[in-house]
Amino acid sequence: MVDASKLRAGMTFTTAEGRLLRVLEASHHKPGKGNTIMRMKLRDVRTGSTFDTTYRPDEKFDQAIIETRPATYLYQMDETAFFMDTESYEQYEIPVVNVEAELKYILENAEVKIQFYGTEVIGVTVPTTVELTVVDTQPSIKGATVTGSGKPATLETGLVVNVPDFIEIGQKLIVNTAEGTYVSRA
Repeated sequence: MVDASKLRAGMTFTTAEGRLLRVLEASHHKPGKGNTIMRMKLRDVRTGSTFDTTYRPDEKFDQAIIETRPATYLYQMDETAFFMDTESYEQYEIPVVNVEAELKYILENAEVKIQFYGTEVIGVTVPTTVELTVVDTQPSIKGATVTGSGKPATLETGLVVNVPDFIEIGQKLIVNTAEGTYVSRA
């Protein structure tokens, strides 16, 4: 059991109704009158829906034990993403709605970690940084420096990040997957 006040972004817990929820954002809020409340942005792991809610800091929840296993992203077909366990070669099908954000950072045959709640596949963890190629951006400006305001660049997975003015189409970039930001050229 864990108190609502101890829940942090990334943690997963179950409610009394049996819902499996992942914390996206959590913050203490002290209104002018009354007791402190916990404001949270949560994602229902099974349905993929996100919602905002509040809890009393002393409310208790069962923390979900999430196990991870190494896997390879194979491909996406219709509304399903296919992954293969690199140890047992077992294949897993995950609805795209559950891994939509993660798919923006991974290419076919990329190494990931599949998350399990018991025997149920609930999601994917991507590396902290990935290397992706620029497929579309404005032409580079001669004499551009790193300190410029930047420009948007579309990467091979469809992800759009803000990059310095000197970046050109075809260059490989290192991207931070936690924030979705440009780190450097590869």
